[in-house]
Amino acid sequence: MADGIVATVNDKIITGYDLRQRMLMLIASSQVQPTEQNLPAIQQAALNALIEDRLKTQEMAKFESLQVTDEEVDAEIAEMARAAGTAPAAYLQFLQQGGIQPAAFRENLRTQIGWGQLIPGRFNSRARPSTLQVDQEVRRLNEAASKPQFLIGEIYIDAARVGGAPAALNGARQLVQQIIGGAPFQAVAQQFSSAPSANARVPGDAGWVVKDSLQPAVQSVLEQLQPGQLSNPIVVDGGVYILYLRDKRDGASTSLVSLRQVMVELPETASEADVAAASAKLEAMRTGLTCDNIISQARATEGVLGADLGESDVANLAPQFQQFARTGEIGTVSTPIRTPLGLHLVAVCGRRVGGPEAPNRQQVENRLRSQNLAVLERRYLRDLRSDALIEFK
Repeated sequence: MADGIVATVNDKIITGYDLRQRMLMLIASSQVQPTEQNLPAIQQAALNALIEDRLKTQEMAKFESLQVTDEEVDAEIAEMARAAGTAPAAYLQFLQQGGIQPAAFRENLRTQIGWGQLIPGRFNSRARPSTLQVDQEVRRLNEAASKPQFLIGEIYIDAARVGGAPAALNGARQLVQQIIGGAPFQAVAQQFSSAPSANARVPGDAGWVVKDSLQPAVQSVLEQLQPGQLSNPIVVDGGVYILYLRDKRDGASTSLVSLRQVMVELPETASEADVAAASAKLEAMRTGLTCDNIISQARATEGVLGADLGESDVANLAPQFQQFARTGEIGTVSTPIRTPLGLHLVAVCGRRVGGPEAPNRQQVENRLRSQNLAVLERRYLRDLRSDALIEFK
């Protein structure tokens, strides 16, 4: 490639030198070995990244308070060097031996750092999930607790970004061969994947997914894999997936629920009239009961007992309680339930999945926030690209 202008993004140019440097960075970071077959895909990925970098830089310039200092860039290089087991100077020298110039590398890092500050700063409040969203996700996880689950890594090649479906499939085939040949899955995902997981703490990590929650074509392939196996490219609408099955399990072992109750003691031999009277008393109390006041209301009502039943595995509850414990919304109170001990109103005050790697509510909220932030970032970049004047030379 000549050193002339390759493309312009609004009034910012991309030169042949810029493109070569980004290709070298991409090759170094992903550890993909360039071949005659995959070089066009590497070039296209590098050009896409440069276009997005120009858009990011132009957008960041609108925020005067967003200034990435040399010290921040130095700190990032020091962290990368530490991870590689060397000193910053030796790390930069190693890159330079591969043709990557320090100035171009630092500029790339400066853009990454600034964008990483801009996105949370601008969208943090919008990305925060509502209590209802968290409740729904916790409930979904609870309902999925008994289903088979797969711990997967993913790479998604977006056909629109690489020049169409044939190019996406060909690029995915090349990446599979490179990963088989030793290129780290996480590094390849970080550089080539268009999935939100490419920017996860562990690039490409999609976490535990539940059977039948994926597209049929993806699910079908996933069920044939064994832990440690890599899939061939999977063609879906809009692109191509590559999956790495890290682990699988039959499901979380327990479904845990927190309950509180009020009850009227009644022996099994109680008359129908006594049961009806107790039912009427509890129904009169039921309106207005919440998890916060159910115990105090019980104490204030003659002939009624209140108790916090704590957190229990649904399977270990009295059979009469199990259906409501599984299906009741958090914060709701049941209709009167008859047991050999009496008549009960039960409030569902919390629910979570138990068992191996079961997420707590805070973890669910954090994951939803990260997913929302990734969606907002993609929309932001899409809109910037749509509004930009991009010309290829």
